[in-house]
Amino acid sequence: MNAVAEPSGILEPRPLYGIGTVARLTGLKPDTLRVWERRYGLGASYKSATGRRQYTQSDLDHLQLIAALVADGTRIGEIASAESKTLAQLVKARGDRIKVALPAAKSTVVFVGRELCHWLDGHQGCISGVSAFMVRETLTEQLDELTFDGEIDLLVIECPSLSASRMQAIQALRARLQVGKVLVLYRYANERWLEELERHDASGMEFPPEPARLAFEFSRLKTARDTTQGQYDMGELVQPKDRTFTDEELIAAGKLKSLLDCECPKHIADLLMALNHFETYSSECSVDNWRDAAVHSSIYAYTNQARWLMEKALKAVLENRGQEFQQLLAEAPATTRGEQGR
Repeated sequence: MNAVAEPSGILEPRPLYGIGTVARLTGLKPDTLRVWERRYGLGASYKSATGRRQYTQSDLDHLQLIAALVADGTRIGEIASAESKTLAQLVKARGDRIKVALPAAKSTVVFVGRELCHWLDGHQGCISGVSAFMVRETLTEQLDELTFDGEIDLLVIECPSLSASRMQAIQALRARLQVGKVLVLYRYANERWLEELERHDASGMEFPPEPARLAFEFSRLKTARDTTQGQYDMGELVQPKDRTFTDEELIAAGKLKSLLDCECPKHIADLLMALNHFETYSSECSVDNWRDAAVHSSIYAYTNQARWLMEKALKAVLENRGQEFQQLLAEAPATTRGEQGR
């Protein structure tokens, strides 16, 4: 299996999937997966302590690409040894012929700490959006053999209390794994050591953390490179639905009131214009703490959903008025320019 990274033995990947789940998500039969494992080595790359084979997220992504290509007519023997990047390019080249979404790249997060990993076992939802690896060892234990062949976006370390020796251990592990961003989960810490964390370009959070806050920390990893720390574009935290109508089309739809026996087109078009403007405003709101960010992200998501639903309503109104709508649309740009120049 072509995994994204090859961690050392003390790292446990999450999430993990059984063969039944993989069969359902790929559309392949369990017997097919077993045959592919024997013939081509396309099996699960992780084995539990009890010897049960489990598929990692990378395994699943890889098999989904192969399944899509095989369903499109490619012979399994031709692509069995191909890397995931090559498979993704092949899928992309097929265009609309293959109805499968390319696996989205997930941020890689490594968790270090026995109690932390035990806590995560009961809060799997926090790490559902990342490619996680857990190390069930404490920071003070020997971690010299801990290696990771790949890029780590965030290192999360459990630390009961902060001290000079622990700060040195954190920095040593950070340097060995070549991680830029570090989050320390502590039980006890005074202002001096919190300031020391900041001085070393690391952040801190009390343990056990609030699940929503921890999940937010992971959700902003992808945007952290492009934004100033503490300032986030809410539009980047939610996957939006594309707009169906332009402003010109909404103006044209609003004028259909004379062609129908009600004011619905105008009212719906006006409402959509207002939702469009508020959606843009909401996506550009900047906040400086995770609670405000979570609220603004929800507002943006709800506005986006409301706008999408009202667009469906306008589509229903316009369904039998295509010719009149196109005629009015042809006049809309000139009208819009005139109004903007006033």
